[in-house]
Amino acid sequence: MVDLRPTISTHVLDLELGVPAAGLPVALFRLEQDGRPELITELATDADGRIASLLPGELEVGDYQLVFDLAAYAATLDRDADFFENLAVGIRIDDAERSYHVPLLLSPFGISTYRGT
Repeated sequence: MVDLRPTISTHVLDLELGVPAAGLPVALFRLEQDGRPELITELATDADGRIASLLPGELEVGDYQLVFDLAAYAATLDRDADFFENLAVGIRIDDAERSYHVPLLLSPFGISTYRGT
């Protein structure tokens, strides 16, 4: 049965190699009211560069941060880390009744992300 609860997901593509970024570690934090991060989960992208759900529980309204470990991904390819070693993306969830998708496009000297669907 498909889980239809709202979630936060990601899809990472390696533009240098022209492939999905498989095995890229991603941590999800929820920011407390005082700004302190609380680790929610740590997962790695699948063979298609995706994590379908970063949430082990219910999505709540609030501020979150996704941290992409780009250096660890480079190590899985047996290459030195690129210029960017990690990327933290802060997002605000105003509606906990819908899902949020955060795609990431990687290249050695550039990163692009946007609010996906």
